[in-house]
Amino acid sequence: MKKKIIILGSTGSIGSSSLDVIKKNKRDFNIICLSTNKNYKKIFKQSFIYKVKNIIINNEKTYHKILKTNKPKGVKIFNNLDLFLNSFKKKVDYTILGISGFAGLEPTLKIIPFTKNLCSANKESIICGWKLIKKKLNQYNTNFIPLDSEHFSIWSLISKKNINSISSIYLTASGGPFLNIKRNKLKKVKVKDVIKHPNWNMGKKISTDSATMMNKIFELIEAAKIFNLSLKKFNIIIHPKSYIHAIVNYKSGLSYLVTHDTNMEIPISNSLYMHSKNKLTNKSNINFDNLNGINFIKPSSDQYPYLNLLKNIKLSESYFEIILVAINDFLVRKFLENKISYLNMQKYLLKLININFFKKFYKLKPNNINDINSMIDIVNNYLNNINYKK
Repeated sequence: MKKKIIILGSTGSIGSSSLDVIKKNKRDFNIICLSTNKNYKKIFKQSFIYKVKNIIINNEKTYHKILKTNKPKGVKIFNNLDLFLNSFKKKVDYTILGISGFAGLEPTLKIIPFTKNLCSANKESIICGWKLIKKKLNQYNTNFIPLDSEHFSIWSLISKKNINSISSIYLTASGGPFLNIKRNKLKKVKVKDVIKHPNWNMGKKISTDSATMMNKIFELIEAAKIFNLSLKKFNIIIHPKSYIHAIVNYKSGLSYLVTHDTNMEIPISNSLYMHSKNKLTNKSNINFDNLNGINFIKPSSDQYPYLNLLKNIKLSESYFEIILVAINDFLVRKFLENKISYLNMQKYLLKLININFFKKFYKLKPNNINDINSMIDIVNNYLNNINYKK
């Protein structure tokens, strides 16, 4: 019997990779619904190729625009997830959440009651709302599978192990495009230089976060929350080839690691088949060239100043992580719009995260999604009133 699947954010990178996996294994899946914000041309094409009868277009303006155009025949178009779920009765087998940014938290919480397995690559929702997500996962007996290559690697290594037997975990980082360039040479780097990731084909935002190492800091916070482990057990190590994604050390003296090519189809396909007796149709052999001369490097806070933030992260429930993510999102947007330089973007973040206006919130904690959204608004309103030097 085909597995029923929903893909939220189907026109993005994760969604597109997920559809590529399904395309190679069509006999195993029936796509119930796809969603996008406003990329209606791409989602119409996807619905035709994969014979999807339900699509969601969240952007209000785009939704009303397509109602006046030639929409696909036999396809129901919804303006939001709620309208689609109103007619939903049974749980689907899998939901893949490929929505990026804070926008992913609300649909994450809403879809949990309607899916047996939630596969998510949305960092922001996990960092800022994991307590809410975990509560709902338990309430509706929904399995959670992390899709990020590092987190899926850890999950696959420790899912059947005693978590108390773990001594330490390493998340690998590529080091970004400036690994071998001194910081004093980065004063005039352009957006095109920053987003040129050496190994992965990623969006501009996440590529910028990779260059600054913020992405890896977020992944550490995310991993500690998902696996319910102390942040002290996690370390970052630079692995320029990005072939090894995680290393787990056990108190027994044994260490395990996961390797695979820089292709998101691999963690996605393994997530979808994790609980299945069916066999994957895609095969790959180990790349010995990538293993020869692995060249692990300990990252320096002089080269990556954001690493200093790890000293402030306590993982106790507070607004700190929400404020950190919101400030970073705001400043990265400024950088990508060429309104602030690469180095000044980092200087502003390290300064802003320590100002008294935000510090007063670090002893408080959000109780629901409205609290989280309100804090994001507070951060953005404050940041909008600052004059930034490029």
